[in-house]
Parts: sequence; structure tokens; C-alpha cells
Amino acid sequence: MQERVIHILLVEDDEVDVMNVRRAFQKSNITNPVYIASNGLEALDMLRGVNGQPSVVPGDRRLILLDLNMPKMGGIEFLQELRADPDLKLTPVVVLTTSNQDQDRVEAYNLNISGYLLKPVTFTTFAELMTTLNKYWALCEMP
Repeated sequence: MQERVIHILLVEDDEVDVMNVRRAFQKSNITNPVYIASNGLEALDMLRGVNGQPSVVPGDRRLILLDLNMPKMGGIEFLQELRADPDLKLTPVVVLTTSNQDQDRVEAYNLNISGYLLKPVTFTTFAELMTTLNKYWALCEMP
């Protein structure tokens, strides 16, 4: 089942949200490796590699969980850069945010995201959301 492992890059600047994702994964027995970037610039470095080093996140079966509101490089800017990169443009991205703004949703979908999820208020709902997302991506055929 090792070939079904999905390498998840969580791009999130809020430590509480990072902790909630980790707790939700643990509660739902999601064992996929999770890599954390606190902003878009850091995420791009992790995906591309820097100073001749290979990428931190393995290149096969990647999924990005992306917050929109972050310092240095926000989610929309990150998506623009990701989609402009020939080596990264096909990487699936699910936006996981508190932003319920129509403009953010439209911009994100225009940049070919796979889904737009609002962060639930309760941890139980959040854990259920992560379980559903994991089941979906485990069934998807990914490069």
C-alpha cells in the first residue's frame, strides 16, 4: 500500500491550525507524511528544492492544503506562482481557509484548485472533513 501514500504539504501560518490538522489526522488514523510551510515562499522552496538540494516534499503523489491568508506570500500569490511553474503546475491544491469571500473563491478556482473548504469551527467537524478528504484522495489516480 506504500504506493498509495500521498505526500501532503500543509501551507499554513497559524500554529493552532497546524496542530488541529495533525490532531485530526491522528484521530482519523491518516498516516500520510505531512510537511509544513508557514507561507507561500517557504512552500515553493520545499517543492522546488533550494541551493541545489532536492525538494523536501517527494515529487510523486503530492497534495497541497493551502491557507489563503498568510504573510510574505499569500495563498493566491502562491497559486499563481505554482501554476506558472511547468514542473509544479499540475500539483493538486485544496484551499483550506476561513475566507468565505466570493472573490477569494473565484480567484482560487480560476487557478485550477481541486477544492475550496472552509475551516470548520469545531474540532470534530474538522476531523470529519480531514477523513473525507483523505478517503477521496486515496481513491484518486495521481501522478
